[in-house]
Amino acid sequence: MSETASERRRFHRINFDAATELSQGDKRWTAELHDISLKGILVIRPANWDGDPNQPFDVRVELGSEVQVLMEVQLTREQDDQLGFNCLHIDLDSISHLRRLVELNLGDEELLERDLTALGEP
Repeated sequence: MSETASERRRFHRINFDAATELSQGDKRWTAELHDISLKGILVIRPANWDGDPNQPFDVRVELGSEVQVLMEVQLTREQDDQLGFNCLHIDLDSISHLRRLVELNLGDEELLERDLTALGEP
């Protein structure tokens, strides 16, 4: 019996529209955020995309006028017009903002706790 992708997924994705910028060295791209989770992001590939998939990226997601999520990410998936990134590092303020966003969108603290537990698993 095979599992569906959503059953295998360990983190709940939140569809969210927010200003998103990817950077790598001196290169910068504005991207359309498709979804975000405690473990990473999925964006629509920018038109001028020429990032090095073997090097990490920095991402900034604007949640409000003075609230942002900053992550160091690694490109893990390029499919059609989408780019998937896994989080390598996130600061305490950013994870706090992201946790609150996930909590508000899930509406179920048990689901949030399951996602947080999965962060500590290999």
